[in-house]
Amino acid sequence: MGLTSQSLEFTVIVLAVACVAATVWLWPRLSKSGVRPVLGRLGAIVVTQLSIVCALALAVNTNFEFYGNWDELLGNNDKAPVSVSQGGGEYAAVGNMKGGLIQPAGPQGLDRVTGLPKGPANKVGKVESVRIIGRRTRAINPGFVYLPPQYFQQQFRRQRFPVMVVISGYPGGIMNLAQHLQVPQNAGRLIAQGKMQPTVIVMVRPTIAPPRDTECVDVPGGPQAETFFTKDLPDAMKSAYRVGHDPSAWGAFGYSSGGTCSLQLAMRNPTAYTSAVSLSGDYAIKDDLTTGSLFGAGPEGAQREREHDLLWRMKHLPAPQISALVASSRKGEADYGATMQFIHAAKSPMRVDSIILPQGSHQFATWRREVVPALEWQSQQLTFPQDTEAVPPARKAPAKPGQGGAQGTVSGPSKAPATSDRQRVEAERPRG
Repeated sequence: MGLTSQSLEFTVIVLAVACVAATVWLWPRLSKSGVRPVLGRLGAIVVTQLSIVCALALAVNTNFEFYGNWDELLGNNDKAPVSVSQGGGEYAAVGNMKGGLIQPAGPQGLDRVTGLPKGPANKVGKVESVRIIGRRTRAINPGFVYLPPQYFQQQFRRQRFPVMVVISGYPGGIMNLAQHLQVPQNAGRLIAQGKMQPTVIVMVRPTIAPPRDTECVDVPGGPQAETFFTKDLPDAMKSAYRVGHDPSAWGAFGYSSGGTCSLQLAMRNPTAYTSAVSLSGDYAIKDDLTTGSLFGAGPEGAQREREHDLLWRMKHLPAPQISALVASSRKGEADYGATMQFIHAAKSPMRVDSIILPQGSHQFATWRREVVPALEWQSQQLTFPQDTEAVPPARKAPAKPGQGGAQGTVSGPSKAPATSDRQRVEAERPRG
């Protein structure tokens, strides 16, 4: 049974309940004096506590996906990319497997998500469960890839598509993006309604070295998370899918720590991402117990930390040519003050739009209200690639598809809609 499978979770929970029931039933027999009854009581307590702790730990891991499989839990991760041929099965189909940087994976919890596309891929789209291999960083990260219906349609057979890299919070995992925020489900509906252009969406977690929170930072002598997101991941996607090669077709999107990453990635690497969405993200990265030392010691480490402070960058460095959408709430979110500072600090050629709710908190109930207008907004920022991919003479047919809230108001200047007048959002630039 897989580490995140429902069968394992239910089995462990049943065993925990059985241990508690057995302890209650046998306790009168163990209440006598003597060595054996005392050892029996101790054994019953230990076994019962362990079973309960295991059940709780498994439930937490299944929900937040600290570890996606047994090898990851035991530290038996692959160290180098390998080439995998395309195979059959519900989750095994991956676009173009050149280079083996995107590999088919098991469900990774995708089988527990409701509302995913079911039916012909050219009608409803498809979500693939994959592993993403970092050519430079050697990181191996789980991911889900949403492919819109147009990706499989004949008239788009040579077309490359824009890409959203959607990043979960920490602690958390890709399951939260599909299950709680319903990113692929919302994207499918918006594309069908003409409110979002056909877009490939890759869903990943912010850390490349779990359980450490790498915060999308290249750690001196440690995990190179920024390199993974700005070089390895785009290279991997371009090697396996028909996606745009120009940065104008790429955007980063995230909530909480994933939102922090999105802003950092776009502002520090505008040649990789030209737009960013941050739902309740932070504007500076600090060391804590989950991150360890991210920047190193001494003056060089202090300078690296300053460069990851986005308000400092706004004041001391030239503004990058990107667009950003930030979201917060006037009441209930700690980042509201910093969000307003960030909005007012924006200067040309950078543009900052916002979703400001009257009340909210740092949780999925808030982000579910924001995710739909945020997806629409970012779709308007991305350029649908004009370049096309050559089709070989004997081209195989597409693989058989697998089975797989209230909206906030976006404020700020918006571009012309890519596909429909219904993509318009309320536009009003915040004034400092």
